[in-house]
Amino acid sequence: MDATHERNIKRYTKYDLLIIDDMGIKQLPPKSGEYLFKILMRRYEVRSTLMTSNRPLEDWGKLIGDIPAATAILDRFLHHATVIKIKVKSYRLKDHAGQINPSI
Repeated sequence: MDATHERNIKRYTKYDLLIIDDMGIKQLPPKSGEYLFKILMRRYEVRSTLMTSNRPLEDWGKLIGDIPAATAILDRFLHHATVIKIKVKSYRLKDHAGQINPSI
């Protein structure tokens, strides 16, 4: 790992609360799973992390591109987590009910 990556990992581990919004919207670039694991490992049981995602946990191996890293990330992340599943329609699309093709 080069100095830039180490500096970024240190930056994300110093905050009392790290918010990762929309995890899994896009597949992560190569090595990202490794870096995310390092960040969450350093924060584990020390600092708070909040993550939002619209992807089921079983898809994370594919999204991260590294099944062992995804398993390790979820193992630590979910250990003390409260998972809140929200099943409602998007408030942004409320005025377009019936006009949206869900297969898009």
